[in-house]
Amino acid sequence: MSNVLIVGEVKNGELKKISKELTSAARKIADSLGGKVIALVIDDKAEAVSAELKAEGADVIVNAKASEFNPEGFANIVHSVVQDKGAKVVLMPHTPQGKDYSPRVAIKSNAGIIADVVGLSVDGGKVVAKKPIYSGKAYGNFKVSTDVQMFTIRPNSQELAGKAGEGAVEASSAGFGDVKVKVASVDASGGSKVQLAEASIIVSGGRGIKGPENWPLLQDLADTLGAALGASRATVDAGWIPHSHQVGQTGKTVSPNCYIACGISGAIQHLAGMGSSKYIVAINKDGDAPIFKVATYGVVADLFEVVPALTAEFKKVLG
Repeated sequence: MSNVLIVGEVKNGELKKISKELTSAARKIADSLGGKVIALVIDDKAEAVSAELKAEGADVIVNAKASEFNPEGFANIVHSVVQDKGAKVVLMPHTPQGKDYSPRVAIKSNAGIIADVVGLSVDGGKVVAKKPIYSGKAYGNFKVSTDVQMFTIRPNSQELAGKAGEGAVEASSAGFGDVKVKVASVDASGGSKVQLAEASIIVSGGRGIKGPENWPLLQDLADTLGAALGASRATVDAGWIPHSHQVGQTGKTVSPNCYIACGISGAIQHLAGMGSSKYIVAINKDGDAPIFKVATYGVVADLFEVVPALTAEFKKVLG
């Protein structure tokens, strides 16, 4: 029997979508390996999200109290729960927080870890992880050879199965322990109204928008769709928009259900950050732009005509 542990994330008392994705993915793995799904939530308001985790497949929800994020402290708690529950598979979110503490957990647990995974399956009692390689130009399948297998999962890469678990709730006495680093302050940029990494729809702009004064055109479409606003490196380098919006190899890697690229040529560095999107809609007046090679739907036209028309139509349909 191989228990599967997931580490959830909570923000402002609400469970982040990646937590549900991890739980649902863990349910499938646990069913194949004959184990239980254990969901660990490290937050002062952990109890409030237990029902949601149960609905996605958690058999046991472990609540550990913490008033702030600390990578060392989180790693200590996760490692403690891994040992206590005898978890053989550990799924952690490939988010800024997850990327900070997950390597520390792997070191403490003497476990191999595969990062930025977009697909999971089981073969011969081992989890097979699918992840993009060569800047998203190909995918590779990997296994962890150690007894405990650890993975970080890219947000929006896993489907929600909605298969409920037993949902028993437990309190953990695990704490931060002796940490050498403490949070002195947090400086959070305004960013987009919807966070890029978690967005199911992203409207992104490139040099084709011609200047920073035209971002409201894309923001209006994004607001209508409940989407996040993204950008290419060229627009960030030009000072048209903050780096927090950048999608690509030197920005954020995203996997939305729909990525709408407006005036983006499609350099390989940008494709590396959004190539795993389920649907890609490209709007560019240059019919030879590389973005059309990966686009699900392509519109060869002036974005200043297409985007307002799209926005108006969506407002009619969505009210």
